[in-house]
Amino acid sequence: MKSLTWGQVNLWRLSQQCLSRRLQREDFLQAVRQPIGIHAQLMSAAELAIAARVDGLSPQDVQSALWQERSLVKTWMMRQTLHLVPAADFPLFIAARRITDINWPKIFDREGINRATFDAYMAVSSEILNSEPMTRQQFTQAVDERLNSPELHTFLVNGSWGTVFKPLAWRGELCFGPGSGQNATFVSPRDWIGSWQEIEPEAALQQVARRYLAVYGPARVRNFQVWWWMSGMSAKKAFNSIADETEEVEVEGWRSIALKATLKPMLEMEPTGEVHLLPPFDVYTVGLARGKDLERLIALEQQKKVYRPQGWVSAVVLVDGFIRGTWEHKVQGSKTKVSVNMFSSLASGTSEKVAAEAERLGQFLNTLINLDFIQS
Repeated sequence: MKSLTWGQVNLWRLSQQCLSRRLQREDFLQAVRQPIGIHAQLMSAAELAIAARVDGLSPQDVQSALWQERSLVKTWMMRQTLHLVPAADFPLFIAARRITDINWPKIFDREGINRATFDAYMAVSSEILNSEPMTRQQFTQAVDERLNSPELHTFLVNGSWGTVFKPLAWRGELCFGPGSGQNATFVSPRDWIGSWQEIEPEAALQQVARRYLAVYGPARVRNFQVWWWMSGMSAKKAFNSIADETEEVEVEGWRSIALKATLKPMLEMEPTGEVHLLPPFDVYTVGLARGKDLERLIALEQQKKVYRPQGWVSAVVLVDGFIRGTWEHKVQGSKTKVSVNMFSSLASGTSEKVAAEAERLGQFLNTLINLDFIQS
């Protein structure tokens, strides 16, 4: 069994997530594809996450890819949370989710909507949605014209818009369209990005598992299960399907699974003290660790500063892939104040590297940077 250090593993993950090997602007879609999507609960944070991986990017590049070129899709993906994913990968993810479907009728039943009404809702929604963006109000009105269900109307108007639309998104029948004022809009993916060839679900999930290990590995079945949001049985089956491509490794006493092809370059990784400023909810921070695994990324006594109540995940300072601090920024006219809170004393040269990362942020936001260090 091969032995690895956490330093080697973290550096490998940085390289695979386009953080230590940043991309050029013309290749920025790869910065979304490589980490298997970018978390987009906060659109501003999603833009910063891509910018952390791409040199010369502007916010307009991301907006154009979403709403003009339609090469990116915004929808609910891993863990039922909002992500940006490449349009080219969208059919793969939808196919893989067919193995891990959720009991949506049961969720709607809690709102007084019976199975027959739920099935009718799903059927008419696929007829209503097309390439023309619809607000929630417009969508509700269109459903009301086809279905006479007071309970469904109330849920569409007052229910969590995530819960209302997630069953459609989960099955690949809905994604976000461009905003209309302060309102979100929704479209049919097949009409918005074009039709696609269907993929066999088990083969799709197998490919997702392979890509997950390439980027987030080494990992355990449980890590993959929680990241994708599936049963333990489905996760284990997916890992077993690529067993000839993997082997068990030990990372400082932690046994897990790695792709064989990744081990040689991983073993060659050496620390350089590289620094990265990642925004809130970055997939590196969210996708890697759960439970006790967090202790391998950030010291136990510091975890509450990053993984906060109500699911908030702070912006972090990485040093060689380990979380060594947090940061926040506030745009004030032509200037941006960046406050950095390091958890311990800075090693020689680290402050200069943090400053360089802050300057990259300023270039993306097109503002001057006022950097302030705080040490807790």
